[in-house]
Amino acid sequence: MVSLTATILKSSLFSPFTQSTTHGFPTNPITRRRHVTLPITANVSRKPQNMIPKNPPARQNLYQPFRPPSSPVPPQFRSLDSAGKIEILAGRLALWFEYAPLISSLYAEGLTPPNIEELTGISSIEQNRLIVGTQVRDSISQSLHEPELIAAFDTGGAELLYEIRLLSTTQRVAAATYIIDRGFDSKRAQDLARAIKDYPSRRGDVGWLDFDYNLPGDCLAFLYYRQSRENKNPSEQRTSMLQLALEAAESEKAKKKLERELNGGEEEEKVKVEEVKAVTIPVVRLKFGEVAGASSVVVLPVCKAEEGERNVVEAPMDINAGGDFKVVEAERGWKRWVVLPSWKPVAAIGRGGVAVSFRDDRKVLPWDGKEEPLLVVVDRERSAVESGDGYYLVAEENGLKLKKGSVLKEGSVEKSLGVVLLVVRPPREDDDDWQNSHENWE
Repeated sequence: MVSLTATILKSSLFSPFTQSTTHGFPTNPITRRRHVTLPITANVSRKPQNMIPKNPPARQNLYQPFRPPSSPVPPQFRSLDSAGKIEILAGRLALWFEYAPLISSLYAEGLTPPNIEELTGISSIEQNRLIVGTQVRDSISQSLHEPELIAAFDTGGAELLYEIRLLSTTQRVAAATYIIDRGFDSKRAQDLARAIKDYPSRRGDVGWLDFDYNLPGDCLAFLYYRQSRENKNPSEQRTSMLQLALEAAESEKAKKKLERELNGGEEEEKVKVEEVKAVTIPVVRLKFGEVAGASSVVVLPVCKAEEGERNVVEAPMDINAGGDFKVVEAERGWKRWVVLPSWKPVAAIGRGGVAVSFRDDRKVLPWDGKEEPLLVVVDRERSAVESGDGYYLVAEENGLKLKKGSVLKEGSVEKSLGVVLLVVRPPREDDDDWQNSHENWE
């Protein structure tokens, strides 16, 4: 209920004091005012859209002042001046990974490695080893919560951790665990890191399939196994290298392989040389801007590997581009799509093309995993297992897998979800070989 006050002017038409009229209408300059309160009912339940709320929410402060990154120098050393830092380094008055950041701090203050070597006795080579070793230690401690393993490198750990600097974080954790378990020195740690990095490039060598790339010990065992084949059979050198390989091996398959070699079960003239034939399945690293610069592209529906077989089967089979603008039309709606350059392996895809996304490439390329997602381009029209050298997409209990044709034929599998045409890696600037986009997958 809203009360409004209205002023009503009462004309002198009805007054006994009327004296004149104008144009037939009586007039009187003197009027009486009456204030009347009129009840008016109004519906005020609906608020205007632009009404400011009675208690508006507090505004967010979007401004964020610059905050410099936290200093790598331990808190107990942050108040030291240059002379104090040099004193700590010269006397080694802390654990190696605690005083190592002081070296970088002195670099920032203008000192050079020769200056620091002269003042502290730490050579330029050792300075670099301490800095890199600390970085490797930090990466392991951030990805693995095992204080006992980290504490094992508190004494003399810089030399060991420096040797595994070129490995990925996952490989560093596995290698560090193996180094501590086996009590390796820096030389053997170097051999281990070299074996892990070298293993993928050795595919096709004799015995390569008998060792597991995900196990650092198997990588080292394969290194020793290859070196044993460089010596005459029989010879003490060959037997010695095979024994080292057997000690290093972790998987049962690798151990059985090496035991057969040691026991003479495979004489050289009777050894059947293994052949890992190159399969025409390129692994491609997509470059930044490559799709935008491509003269022609391919549009494919995308299925997640963890969603299983059903999504692959239900994805649109027919995808056509027509009209003046080449508008893409599919036979049914779909959530996820990807646009790829029209590379040769996928350019000839007719109907049935699909891209299957894997969150971890180690499940697809176990010998060359980089801990990144992958897209596997599959031709569903070619689902029959015909080639023993090709790879096919199959559904298993724990998800979608890629299997070689020869393995499927041994299991009497005649049908798959489709043949694999291409494996695509995402663009990455920090990859050591990201510009070398093509590599053969065997």
